[in-house]
Amino acid sequence: MQPTHRAGTGLAARALRGSALTVGGFAMANALRLGSNLILARLLFPEAFGLMALVTVLLVGLAMFSDIGLTPAIQGSKRGDDPAFLGTAFTLQIARGVLVAAAAALLAWPMAQFYGEPLLLPLILASALNPFIMGFVSIRKETAQRHLMLGRVTVLELTAQVVGLIVSVGLAWATGSVWALIFGALAASLAQVLGSWTLLAGPSPRPRLERAAAGELIGFGKWIFLSTIAGFLALQSDKLVLGRYLSMGEMGIYNIAFFLASFPLLLGHAVNSRLMVPIYRETRPGTQDASDRRLRRIRLALTGFMLALTLPLVLGGAWLVDVLYDDRYAAAGSLLVLLALAQGVQMIGLTYDQGALAAGDSRGFFLVTAVRGGATVLALLLAVPALGAPGAALALALAALLAYPLQLRLARSHRVWHPAHDALTVLALLILGALALALHGLPLAGQTP
Repeated sequence: MQPTHRAGTGLAARALRGSALTVGGFAMANALRLGSNLILARLLFPEAFGLMALVTVLLVGLAMFSDIGLTPAIQGSKRGDDPAFLGTAFTLQIARGVLVAAAAALLAWPMAQFYGEPLLLPLILASALNPFIMGFVSIRKETAQRHLMLGRVTVLELTAQVVGLIVSVGLAWATGSVWALIFGALAASLAQVLGSWTLLAGPSPRPRLERAAAGELIGFGKWIFLSTIAGFLALQSDKLVLGRYLSMGEMGIYNIAFFLASFPLLLGHAVNSRLMVPIYRETRPGTQDASDRRLRRIRLALTGFMLALTLPLVLGGAWLVDVLYDDRYAAAGSLLVLLALAQGVQMIGLTYDQGALAAGDSRGFFLVTAVRGGATVLALLLAVPALGAPGAALALALAALLAYPLQLRLARSHRVWHPAHDALTVLALLILGALALALHGLPLAGQTP
């Protein structure tokens, strides 16, 4: 049974409400992340964040390598409210969690050997429980996102985060060990599973396997699967490459800088992934009618808000690190400025890929992501040996620019290109870059932590 919409059922009302909930939830979630990061940075040692960065990049990589796009498939499919379709999606979700957990366990020893860090072995084995647990999150969460009913989803995610924070901080205070981060993540996963079955309303399809539904989900997801592999290279390969050139302490400093710099773009991704496919599904891009004009305003508002959040990071990044962290993390200040600018470049065409997914063009989505992922790895391998951690920021920006022409082609093919948006974004980034250069000089050579 399809969820019913209450007051304000039109697309504009639901988009506005969904945006407000997503932005509000994101702000609260990242306030919690920042608070816990500041506390944990004082209770733990920088090497703990370096180790956790490598554990996280492995689990995120495996999750992305196994992603078949269940969320966009449910959001975009005509059968997105069919219990048989949802039950099949739930079955695939559980199977994916089991496979990711098994793969993480198998890779634990080789990864520990590759990085010369024996502690990675038990840390990864314990963390492998996370994807297994998350496989049992209720499919009600996907249904709620399909209909832009995001209130309880936001509450669920914030509640799980608070549980994880309490466990992490409590154990860090008691033990001073990196294991506090591992058990905090496991507690958050358990809270999200339990909350998804108790906090979210709606039908609860049980696991089943309908052949037609599985065919549609896997058919749509085959390109998403390849896209997420490429997406992993675009989003996470900096940690893999840096892990070979930096110590665990230096990795921890880079992770702090990346954590702070990523706030604006993470907000954009959160709004983009939750709202844009349903919005594209209910509008007629490129027609110049009221719905198309509304879509353009939404895109401009999202990018403008991200750039507004980027401005203080570029102007006061070094000061921010000095205020928030102790002297062990001082080198993160210049990295924060560079990474904030690099993330800004990725904002230019952020929403175009969702237009392709809404049209069922997962192949086009894959091609763009593959080019960006390949360009990221190549740029990292060239820049990091020469420049260290600042080279990673330069590589991320360069890769986004190299992928833009293909991204533009995809946007034009689905009639979602907005040239004024792109031009204004580039102009804003040039101004931000000029301000950064005037205030901070050129923080590249000699600034590696």
